[in-house]
Amino acid sequence: MAAAAELTHPCAEHLELAEVLAALGHPVRLEIVRKLASAEETFCGEVVPGLPRSSVTHHLRTLREGGVIRQRPQGRKLYLTLRRADLELRFPGLLELVLR
Repeated sequence: MAAAAELTHPCAEHLELAEVLAALGHPVRLEIVRKLASAEETFCGEVVPGLPRSSVTHHLRTLREGGVIRQRPQGRKLYLTLRRADLELRFPGLLELVLR
């Protein structure tokens, strides 16, 4: 996983619809978002079990850079949250449609 200094998250006002939709456009990433929607903060190992580490890293980076999730490193663990408020502010109703 990335070191704390490498984790950058786009500001809510800089979220772009095309990037958010691209991040949500893969079945694995969509499943991650669905799992995060039912929790406040989740350890990444609970959200994407059974995938190779390189795949997990790729999917989480895509979601983070697209502005869909926030990652918080704590020691050797990485915690994830869905950026629900930011996404709702920029794209009202989008998450509701995606999470159906």
